[in-house]
Amino acid sequence: MAAHNELGKWGEDLAVAYLQEKGYQLIERDWKSGRRDIDIIAKDETGTIVFVEVKTRRSRVFGEPEEAIDYRKMQSLQQAINHYIKFRHINNDVRFDIISIVGTIGSEAEINHIKDVALI
Repeated sequence: MAAHNELGKWGEDLAVAYLQEKGYQLIERDWKSGRRDIDIIAKDETGTIVFVEVKTRRSRVFGEPEEAIDYRKMQSLQQAINHYIKFRHINNDVRFDIISIVGTIGSEAEINHIKDVALI
């Protein structure tokens, strides 16, 4: 596995552990809709279904990790989320969150959970 893929997997693993520590219930990981994917789907303590995009970077040299989610990525996420909601017949409230992680494998990471991000 390429180094950037290992870093991304490590970041997603940290994000799942972080969410579970906060009381979220993991529903799915890496759900695919064609070429689109949703990193994490979880349920919070209120029953809201939370779709989470995880961005992991080694440093902030090129900006905050969440800044890598551009307009095209937001459109793709919106389409994947809509497909998931229809496919699974979701009637719960839903929201979109971003978890950004800065660090390297084996080090202490900084985790920033940005809740209720507006999709396009």
